[in-house]
Amino acid sequence: MARGENNVRYAQPPTKAASAVYVTLVAQVLSLGALVIFEQTRGRRLAAQLAAFGGRPRGADAEAVVGAVTVFAVLMMLVAGTAVAAAAAYVTWLVRARQANDRTAPTGPVAAAWLIPGVNLLAPMVLVDDVWRGARPPLDRRTRWLALLGAWWLSWLGALALITIRVPMDSSAGDLTGVGGWELGATALAALLCAATVRQITRIQRSQADPVPAPESAQAAASARTVVPTVVPTVAPTIAQPITPPSPDSAPIGHTG
Repeated sequence: MARGENNVRYAQPPTKAASAVYVTLVAQVLSLGALVIFEQTRGRRLAAQLAAFGGRPRGADAEAVVGAVTVFAVLMMLVAGTAVAAAAAYVTWLVRARQANDRTAPTGPVAAAWLIPGVNLLAPMVLVDDVWRGARPPLDRRTRWLALLGAWWLSWLGALALITIRVPMDSSAGDLTGVGGWELGATALAALLCAATVRQITRIQRSQADPVPAPESAQAAASARTVVPTVVPTVAPTIAQPITPPSPDSAPIGHTG
């Protein structure tokens, strides 16, 4: 694909990339919810059974836990897979949203903002705010946007802290993973607010891509569409007059008397 085609493509609002973010965030929350349900109903007992078997059950002992272990493994893969998919979808959307504002925007700052330790605690929020300002939104929305952006980032940091700090402590207490309702609630809140920020930026970019026509142009277009009725002149029918035959006593034409 030529460079010019790439520029045209990325200049459009990334609506499909935004839809991918919504879908993957929902999938991530649902898979984590399924893992939390399994953890609460079966996790502690399964952890106790595996500990009693030395972690490697054999024979009849294996048949008692093989089903639960399989379900647990599938749920863990789903949680990991949806998390990776959500991250990839969000980064893709962010790159294209920046390029919708500026076709020459590089992708390097997005990767650096999320991958560099320490920097990724603040840089992604600044980067998203830069995209919002680059979309040229109405100035009266600035306060509400900053409130939404701050709430999303705080909820994201809270969910990250719960998963990286609290979960290892609970898992050491006899659970399989330690994931519970707090982690699920924080993740769901962060996903909801993240989707709200994506939706707001995408909606602003779409409104900028489809400007409202000027009143003069709209009036001219309306006048062009107006159908002027065509007046067809009517012609009255001509009634043929009957021809009266000459009388026998009349003189022939050209003779007198």
